[in-house]
Amino acid sequence: MFLESNWEFTHEAVREWETRFAPLLAEQLRTKLRGQAEWSWYVDETYVKVKGKWCYLYRAIDTDGNLVNSRLNEKRDMEAAQQFFKQALAVVGHTPEQVATDGYASYPRAVRETLGNQVLHRTNKYLNNRLEQDHRGIKQQYYSMCRFGSFTSASRFYSAFDELRDHLRPRYIVGKAMSLTEQRPVFCERLAIRKLLMRTAS
Repeated sequence: MFLESNWEFTHEAVREWETRFAPLLAEQLRTKLRGQAEWSWYVDETYVKVKGKWCYLYRAIDTDGNLVNSRLNEKRDMEAAQQFFKQALAVVGHTPEQVATDGYASYPRAVRETLGNQVLHRTNKYLNNRLEQDHRGIKQQYYSMCRFGSFTSASRFYSAFDELRDHLRPRYIVGKAMSLTEQRPVFCERLAIRKLLMRTAS
């Protein structure tokens, strides 16, 4: 696509664009999530390799499949789970009525201490099937990339990628499922807005 438009650039140029624009895109899109998430969350983590070491990408979606939060951590422990839930609260602005996770031992306490005792916490390996399927979008991108040289760059990329991917694939508007025909013009409109933002910032 870029070659057809007579655009020529190096890999270093792409890295500089990502460093400059990824945080800007992530911040802009996160502000749109406030108050938009449904009241039931599905939480899980997937593995990604950074500088030869496995790290943990914590992710949460709501009942409509929309992104609630995404956070990369070097460890999978109580502190990481608590940080993830605190960040999710700050992003969407409200606690959920229920949270579904796998049986990992840190989740019950993390949910209780960060979200409150009133939140129903469900643990069942089948409840998170939709989120495990949603991980594929991240995995497909991960497998096509060579590697990340630092945790900072990986965290920056995954945050922006998850936010942008969710923003550009509208499936529900005001609780109503959208057909593929309805999704296309919304996708084009949102993409044009993001492009304008990048031109303004450049």
